[in-house]
Amino acid sequence: MPEPKIRKFLTTVEDIYHEGGKPVETPLKRGAILAVIENPFAGSYHEEIAGFMKDLEPLGLMMANRLIEALGGDKSDIQGYGKGAIVGQAGELEHGALWHVPGGYAMREALGDAKAIVPSTKKVGGPGTRLDVPVTHINASYVRSHFDAMEVGIPDAPRANEIVLALVMTTGARVHARVGGLKADDIKGEDGLR
Repeated sequence: MPEPKIRKFLTTVEDIYHEGGKPVETPLKRGAILAVIENPFAGSYHEEIAGFMKDLEPLGLMMANRLIEALGGDKSDIQGYGKGAIVGQAGELEHGALWHVPGGYAMREALGDAKAIVPSTKKVGGPGTRLDVPVTHINASYVRSHFDAMEVGIPDAPRANEIVLALVMTTGARVHARVGGLKADDIKGEDGLR
């Protein structure tokens, strides 16, 4: 398979001080990086597509490192992550699934010893389609305070023959998280769940 053909990147960072309660001193940072790439399978059905995952690995790692930089540059500050893909209308949902391995492993590698599975979502849509990317704690999926999502999208993407690939990271729990459950300080780090 050829190298992914990139049309553009979009990086965005939110600084969240409050969600209706008292403003916090240090804001939660929630960031996303999106890449718009050509879909090499657009327009017709292809039985063999899995090889393209390997071709996406360098792109995933580059995007993960760029997102860490956008969030301040210190990977130890990152506490949550998620990934997603929007496939243009000449593609199929399975083309978005190609991002599962390269997107997830890229973030885990860039962050060091992250243990939790990277949550994911995907859909097919046209330019301007929005996607809610789920987020969980990087080391324990059961930490409720870090259950979050970030809406992403690009006004002119994906075109019919494109895929938008997304990575999302956060620097902490939801602002004013207070619904109980496993706390980040109590993570055992044994199985990626607790």
